Amino acid sequence: MAGWRLVLLSIALLATACGDAPKLAPLAPDALVLAFGDSLTYGTGAREQDSYPAQLEKLIGRRVVRAGVPGETSAAALARLPAALDEHQPALLLLCIGGNDFLRNLGQAQVAENVRRMVALAQAHGTGVLLIGTPEKGFTLTPPAFYPELAGQLRIPYEGKVIGEILRNSELKSDAIHPNARGYRLIAERVAALLKKSRAL
Repeated sequence: MAGWRLVLLSIALLATACGDAPKLAPLAPDALVLAFGDSLTYGTGAREQDSYPAQLEKLIGRRVVRAGVPGETSAAALARLPAALDEHQPALLLLCIGGNDFLRNLGQAQVAENVRRMVALAQAHGTGVLLIGTPEKGFTLTPPAFYPELAGQLRIPYEGKVIGEILRNSELKSDAIHPNARGYRLIAERVAALLKKSRAL
């Protein structure tokens, strides 16, 4: 099993290195984008207008709904997602979840399964998905391997570097685990760039 995980991770990393970003359906001018997750999506540490969804909305010219709940775990997010999909009918889901699981030392396997199920729910709803990896606790501040593995398996665009970069730079943080307005701007810029690379824009 571990060998297969390494193979899948290698494929995902190779695809990323080669610039072979999975493609998304183009976003119509009136398309709605649902930014879904925890405090990183809510914008804790900055004003609402400086959250990454608010800044992304200006960058991409599409409505971006900010659906972040501070402190939420992946299990709670999974339970909340169906109603959010039904309410907003998004063309695209930006999924950033897992940090609170890691802070509470919950198992990676369960987080991975919850993320997989959220992606499946969105796709069954006809919604595209872009996944944003959340770092684990520790010195490296890198997301667990299951994020790029899932992105590779499910052929969805993946951003796995930006949050770690922010957490390693005090000038981009409001506290130990949250960006400031500049940090959220960087997330918005990276997501916008990946949307263009994935041909959503």
